[in-house]
Amino acid sequence: MTGTGGRPTAVVAGTDEVLGAVPAYERLLTGVERRRADAFLTPAPRADFIAAHVLVRLCAARLLGRPADSLVLEQRCPGCGSGEHGRPGLAGLPQVYVSLSHTTGVVAAVAGREPVGVDVERRTLPDSVRGAAGRVLSTAERAAMREHADPGGYFLRQWVRKECFVKLGRTTLGGLAAVDLSGLPVGSGGPSRRVGPYRHGDLYVLDHTDARRDAVAAVVSTARPRFGAAVPHTAPEHPAGLEGRST
Repeated sequence: MTGTGGRPTAVVAGTDEVLGAVPAYERLLTGVERRRADAFLTPAPRADFIAAHVLVRLCAARLLGRPADSLVLEQRCPGCGSGEHGRPGLAGLPQVYVSLSHTTGVVAAVAGREPVGVDVERRTLPDSVRGAAGRVLSTAERAAMREHADPGGYFLRQWVRKECFVKLGRTTLGGLAAVDLSGLPVGSGGPSRRVGPYRHGDLYVLDHTDARRDAVAAVVSTARPRFGAAVPHTAPEHPAGLEGRST
C-alpha cells in the first residue's frame, strides 16, 4: 500500500459504511475511546462516535502507507491537560495532522502533513443551532444571510467552515463572529459536489455538499485539501478507494 503524499485528504461517509468496511473496528480503539463510546446512552450516537474515530485512522493510514491498527489516536486538552478531549493527534507522529467530525449517521475525517480541520453536519440543523446566527456570524455575514436565496443553507455553510477554524485553533466557539467569511462564495444547495478551495488569508477552504447523505461538510487547511471519493481501506485485498476529486 502506498501513501497519498502530504496533501490533506478528507472523507465523508455514512456511519454504516465505515463500520461495515472494518468488521473488527472495536480493536482499533484505545481504552479511552472505548470508555467515551460506552458513555453514550443510545446505540446510534455511539456508532457515530466510533465510526469517526475509525475513519480518521483509515485516512491517516492511507496518508502514511501503513496499517490502521499501528496508529494510536490520542487527544490532549491544552487548557486542562485532560486526555479525554481536545485536539486529536497520532501518538509519536507530531508531523501528521488529523481531524474528525460526526453527526447523525454521517462522519468525516481528514489527515495531512499540514494543520487541518474538518466538519460535517446534517442539512437540517436544530432550531437551537440556527438561532445562534447572532453569535456565530459577523455583521457582514448576517447581512449576506438575509439577502441569500437560502438563508438556512448560508448559515449552515458558514457554520461548518467556522467549526474547522476552531479545530485548527484559529478561533474559539466564543470568537466565531470575529471570523468574517463573507467574502467567500456560498452556493444555494444542489446535488453532491465539491466547491473550492477558496483562499482566506493563509488558509484553503474547501466545501462539500453530499445530497445522498443529506449533509454539508468543509475542510480547511494551510495546504490545498481535497475530498476523497470513498472510504479508504488498509488491507491489501481491498482497493484503496481514496482517489481524491480535487478542484
